[in-house]
Amino acid sequence: MFYQRLRDLKEDKDLKQSNIASIINVSENQYGRYERGENDIPLEKALILANFYDVSLDYLAGRTNDKKGFNKSDLPNSEVELLKKYRSLSKERQIRVLERIDMLTEDQEEENTKIKGAV
Repeated sequence: MFYQRLRDLKEDKDLKQSNIASIINVSENQYGRYERGENDIPLEKALILANFYDVSLDYLAGRTNDKKGFNKSDLPNSEVELLKKYRSLSKERQIRVLERIDMLTEDQEEENTKIKGAV
């Protein structure tokens, strides 16, 4: 996944391996080995690429499809507290919470549909 992401990001910017190799200060051959998965890319090089492409390391590694990744500082305090409480629950109770959220979301969607239909 990581190596495919490197290729995809490079292609999205219409760049060549030589361009990216110069950004991370390696030879074009070395960068090619990173992109093909023949060599592991050092963390400091991956950080440079993440900053260059404006994506998270988790996105590069294929751990998320959200290019920016998840950053706790992006959340309001109320949502941070909600996550803390959720994580303190057993797996069974977490499932119950998610089921209730699904029900509430469906109710909200129905209400929104009714409001739109009345306008």
